Amino acid sequence: MKSVTIAICNYNYERFLGAAIDSALGQDYPATNVLVVDDGSTDGSRSIIEQYGSRISAVFKDNGGQVSAYNRAIEIIDSDVVIMLDADDILYPDAVSTVMRRFGPGGYEKVQFRLDVMTGDGELTGAHVPHSDAPVNCGSWLRRGWLYPSPPASGNAYSANALRLVFPIPETAETCYGADFFAIYGAALMGPVASITRSLGGYRVHHSAASGVEFANAEDAERATRALSSRWAMLREIAHSRLGVELPAAFHDFSYEKALFCTHIHGASLARRYRWFALKSRNYLHSIVANPFWSIKKKLGVLALSSLCLFPYSPVSDYAVRYIVNPLARRSRATR
Repeated sequence: MKSVTIAICNYNYERFLGAAIDSALGQDYPATNVLVVDDGSTDGSRSIIEQYGSRISAVFKDNGGQVSAYNRAIEIIDSDVVIMLDADDILYPDAVSTVMRRFGPGGYEKVQFRLDVMTGDGELTGAHVPHSDAPVNCGSWLRRGWLYPSPPASGNAYSANALRLVFPIPETAETCYGADFFAIYGAALMGPVASITRSLGGYRVHHSAASGVEFANAEDAERATRALSSRWAMLREIAHSRLGVELPAAFHDFSYEKALFCTHIHGASLARRYRWFALKSRNYLHSIVANPFWSIKKKLGVLALSSLCLFPYSPVSDYAVRYIVNPLARRSRATR
């Protein structure tokens, strides 16, 4: 039986950490190990970790950011498969066994699965991520610059050998966060990816912006776009030097483009909105029309919503932006 490590990288998530560890320990797959890497937490995380004793392996390190924590975890993991579980998320009891059945026959480097979106208190919202499944050959699309649909960190299981080829990631000011980006896309450059079309865990949303524009626990839109460009540049360098893979200088990703779209359109005057669409919308529209992972129906739907951003009445325009950037924004406002 192949072994699996659920690695939980934690920083100051005291109020969520116990639920994450319990969900990892509660897996019905016997050969499951649990590792917690604490990245210099200053809250009560350490005492929570120590309560589990020998049931888990624990590493306490100085704070260095998410990339530093991933580097340390992957350095010491000796299992066949790795799930990098965020400390504020959970896995359902059959997550590992379901993933391992899928890993078995396909020679996959990564198996990804849906996550149910939860509130900070753990209540289900009725939404899930991702909204599209990745193609098996998503590595070939990466070589053309297209970032394929993937769940957040906790919804991915990796071949440990694939992660060892990608990591360690250089720890710089620009790349100290977003470690899951390198795992998600680096693994796909080495082999096929499988998608499980049901939810095997919960993704906790506890830090959305008051405006409803930001989605989940992400960085603000302007910072996120800058960070993604830096991460792509680093992935290109790693792909070239370690994997012998050449990636294009530019990448295509609707999530990236909609963040830029949001910063220019949300709350803007009618003149500014028209000016942006006339002069700067080419990449945004390309990420919709040429998107290789979307159906025609979805493309038409997003284009129709985007056209509402030119409606003279600004509440309609802002509503359309919120719906495009963060479908949960409409849900949260409707339930207030």
